[in-house]
Amino acid sequence: MAPPKYKVKDIRLAKKGQASYEWARDHMEILDSTLGRLKRSMPLKGVTLGFCLHITKETAVLLIGAKELGARVAACSGNPLTTQDDVAAFLASRGIHIYAWAGQNPKEYDWCIDQVLSHGPSVITDDGADMNVKAHFDGRFSKMPILGSTEETTAGINRIRAMEKQGRLRYPVIAVNDADTKHMFDNRYGTGQSTIDGYLRSMNLLLASKRVVVAGYGWVGKGVAARCRGMGSRVMVTEVNPVRALEAHMEGYEVVPMSRAAPAGDIFITCTGMTGIIRKEHIDKMKDGAVMGNVGHFDVEIDTKYLLKKSRSVREIRPNLDECVLKNGRRVYLVGKGWLANLVAAEGHPPEVMAQSFSNQILAILHILNHHKKMENRLIPVPVEIDQSIARDALAAMGIRIDRLNAEQAKYGDSW
Repeated sequence: MAPPKYKVKDIRLAKKGQASYEWARDHMEILDSTLGRLKRSMPLKGVTLGFCLHITKETAVLLIGAKELGARVAACSGNPLTTQDDVAAFLASRGIHIYAWAGQNPKEYDWCIDQVLSHGPSVITDDGADMNVKAHFDGRFSKMPILGSTEETTAGINRIRAMEKQGRLRYPVIAVNDADTKHMFDNRYGTGQSTIDGYLRSMNLLLASKRVVVAGYGWVGKGVAARCRGMGSRVMVTEVNPVRALEAHMEGYEVVPMSRAAPAGDIFITCTGMTGIIRKEHIDKMKDGAVMGNVGHFDVEIDTKYLLKKSRSVREIRPNLDECVLKNGRRVYLVGKGWLANLVAAEGHPPEVMAQSFSNQILAILHILNHHKKMENRLIPVPVEIDQSIARDALAAMGIRIDRLNAEQAKYGDSW
């Protein structure tokens, strides 16, 4: 049975979504430059692409851009709660096969991924690897002739790497998340800013003077910690990696285990991509009024099952902010039910940084289409020439010029 053309919350929201799309596209010059160069050759003509990404105004620029390059595009959300319904309606009105709405239950979320795969994509672009996992292990799709995939986020890379180690990966996957022009900018500057946005929208409390606990000091944690310190917060960092912990200490942050941070923190932000970061024993120690949330891809970093089901009472006190009264009488607050606070409670990354990430995606898709016969079934880094071309486009969009090596310098650099 053929999938429906689309399924969104309300197609009448398309006009509002168009305005959001136009605003984003006006601020994504890097991606627009990439698309402009490619339109002359229409390299995606006749190709079906499947996308499993957060459906935001920035994602709309990528999907419409792929369609402008000739692709048949099917898309769903990479998270049950993060779809911007007006953007989804706009995409449906522009001929994108979109299956996404905010507030999906697990069954609906799974159904939407099924619909995208039912279109028979040649290349998958994923955020968190849910579509890739289904394409490998669901009997309905496990024999599809998929040429390859690109992966947007750290959590997805970890899952793909586990599949590769077990010998289960049946097509190449380009690790877009690991490109310098992705993780150094999207993860650090994008998540750093959008996390502040999400927390302020949900709680509207002063960050200055608050003790903020940042769990994890990878690229996301670095961005979040820097932005919180810039807002006047006193930042504590928890880590399991000794090198990252040392780096955080050298940057002037207080580095402590979560057991010590739990009773001291006012605001908690998990940024690890790992399960069980804030557990029952930590929650029970938190001070009255503590706020916690997560900006890792999955809702596994905070023990929300314990928090929401074992609390004396739970109520939504503000949009995307639940008040949980613990058995000891203390109140703790959860942002976005433990899902991505920067997307559930806000709008996600600014368009300028997503332009770099999505330029990586378009060029990585083309790399798969052109080279898949020579590529091994493993996790593959973004080619250096793609990373550098996007950096040059980014500098040009910002009006920045840089030096180049002259002949003598180039010769010196190549000599021993």
